[in-house]
Amino acid sequence: MKHIAIVGGCGHVGFPLGLALAQKLGNYTYGGGGHVDLVDINADVINSINSGQVPFQEDGAQEILSQALASKALHASNDMSLVRQAQAVIFVTGTPVDEHLNPRIKDVINVIKLYLPYMNPEQLIILRSTIYPGVFRVIDNMLTKAFGTSPKLAFCPERIVQGKGVQEIFTLPQIVSANSPEALHEAEELFSHIAPKIIHLEPEEAELAKLLTNSWRYLEFAIANQFYMMVEEKGYDFYKILSALSEDYPRAKHFAKAGFAAGPCLFKDTMQLSAFYNNKFFLGQAGMLVNEGLPDFVVSQLEARMGGSLKDKKIAILGMAFKPNNDDTRESLSFKLRKNLEFRMADVLIHDPYLDTLSLDEVLAQAEGVILGVPHDEYLGLKITVPFVDCWNVWRKEN
Repeated sequence: MKHIAIVGGCGHVGFPLGLALAQKLGNYTYGGGGHVDLVDINADVINSINSGQVPFQEDGAQEILSQALASKALHASNDMSLVRQAQAVIFVTGTPVDEHLNPRIKDVINVIKLYLPYMNPEQLIILRSTIYPGVFRVIDNMLTKAFGTSPKLAFCPERIVQGKGVQEIFTLPQIVSANSPEALHEAEELFSHIAPKIIHLEPEEAELAKLLTNSWRYLEFAIANQFYMMVEEKGYDFYKILSALSEDYPRAKHFAKAGFAAGPCLFKDTMQLSAFYNNKFFLGQAGMLVNEGLPDFVVSQLEARMGGSLKDKKIAILGMAFKPNNDDTRESLSFKLRKNLEFRMADVLIHDPYLDTLSLDEVLAQAEGVILGVPHDEYLGLKITVPFVDCWNVWRKEN
């Protein structure tokens, strides 16, 4: 398979995949001559990629991008008609949730409808991002009606960590599902170029596997955050207890630390799984209440440490991304922190080394109180001399 088009290819899911495929399919060791089109609507990111600049934090991406552009194995464009030339079309549009926490399945369906005039039944069509269980069959039926014959449709979910996608694509097993043996074979052949192992599932099983994976991770954070709030509210040191219970005790070695469980996937996918189970996923719903409640608890902790009021006090939030050492702010709970502080009439100061903010020295010089929003490496050795809250346990020993 020589020509791949990735719709939504300039984002956090499509871009690492495009780099991985371009590196392998464009490498003459693997037959050479392959080409990947990243089809997107974001003009700034398209221009950035085509000029050789990685548009966001992605470890290991720069070298592969430079090589792929030099060999003409990769190109970004807003030209939808490029899909017509591709042998495989990969859609990375997922299923978000709306303001009522219901899955918005029309998002991915509408994108595929938009590209239907450029698609044909000879192409392998791959869904890559998280989709709500049952959406695969809906799209299969929609394409069958449009083509007049059954399409070659596959669902091959990504399971990469944000910012390390390029590295993990080459090391993680790839789940592959499809609507026919032919589609399954072609999808397996494609991903065999970049994945060390292929795992077969039925489409509905693959849809659930992705949701279960992210919901499990979300619940790991939730139990740690619940314990943190429970222990700290009663006046005890959560991390002192955690250290004691986990020291040389193998059954506690995977116990998660407290911290803000944010980002575009974990919360959303937990709510999708809840909707799938007719809103009877009580653990997931409870986990959401815990994780989404942590910012308010942290602000209340700082408020108590500063005499019971934050009014007119300069409070710094360090870190606005949703995870450490990353520039992605999507669904970051640091913004919820800011809202809670503003509601308490604090004067909020912001710093993040990956964003256009005040300098760290300037923020710390003014701050009367500090909250660690996300533990970027730049914050690890700081000596904080004003009241602070660090639910991540980065500064507690240092201070």
